[in-house]
Amino acid sequence: MSHKPPRRARLVLYGVLLVLLVPFVFPTWWMVTSSLKPASEIFAFPPSLWPENPGFGAYERVFDLQPFAQQYWNSMYIAVVVTIGTLAVSSMAGYAFARIRFRGQNALFLVVLTGLLIPSEVTIVPLFQMFNDWGMTDTHWPLVLVPVLGAPSVLATFIMRQFFITLPAELEEAARMDGLGRFAIYWRIALPLARPALAAVGIFTFLHSWNLYLEPIVYLSTPEKFTLPQALTQFTDAYGGPMWDVQLAAASLTALPVLAVFVFAQRQFVEGLAHTGLK
Repeated sequence: MSHKPPRRARLVLYGVLLVLLVPFVFPTWWMVTSSLKPASEIFAFPPSLWPENPGFGAYERVFDLQPFAQQYWNSMYIAVVVTIGTLAVSSMAGYAFARIRFRGQNALFLVVLTGLLIPSEVTIVPLFQMFNDWGMTDTHWPLVLVPVLGAPSVLATFIMRQFFITLPAELEEAARMDGLGRFAIYWRIALPLARPALAAVGIFTFLHSWNLYLEPIVYLSTPEKFTLPQALTQFTDAYGGPMWDVQLAAASLTALPVLAVFVFAQRQFVEGLAHTGLK
């Protein structure tokens, strides 16, 4: 028999949740509606919640002033490649740390975890010098290799390790009796069971790559190779001032994949964190 809270208590709860929702929803609402306003109306006082004469001129100028479609594609394909690469590397590393016993295992894992303590600003100069020596500056290679093979993948490895630790040992014993090797057990048994953790890692990684700002402005100098966070800073007038309506239109377009990820993958995100034991 289920016990539902009283109707008045539920109404109070919903009212509190709606009030708490305002600080999160209002900035997005202001960004989208202001992108439909002329620049003179954006900072009018008192501010309006809806434009008097909405128009899409700012969205057209986004593509006229910069190669925004190419920049959008750059961010999209880099985020997808980084996500796939991180899932592959972190799942194998997490499985190795969780299920393969070897000397110095815990000490090596602690060394790996120290990557979470190192800010990216500390390593950006030596990494730039390394990629410059390799002739990879002003290319997308650093934006792919560093997240997949560097410190940003440490959190993903930790999440995957925590999940694989929870798998019953009997699964591996039964697989070995059927003649499966170590990689076959990982590929055919452990990885399919790790879908919740893979979903959490995938969401984390995609959003991190999509919002990456410091690395693109360090490695890239050609507008056609810019990613979206870098491109948003380039919408300025002849005096260097921001073109607010165009910037807000570009920011609204940039936020669409992020909103789509949270709307369609929020359940997998929560389940993935729950299965890995993160609070």
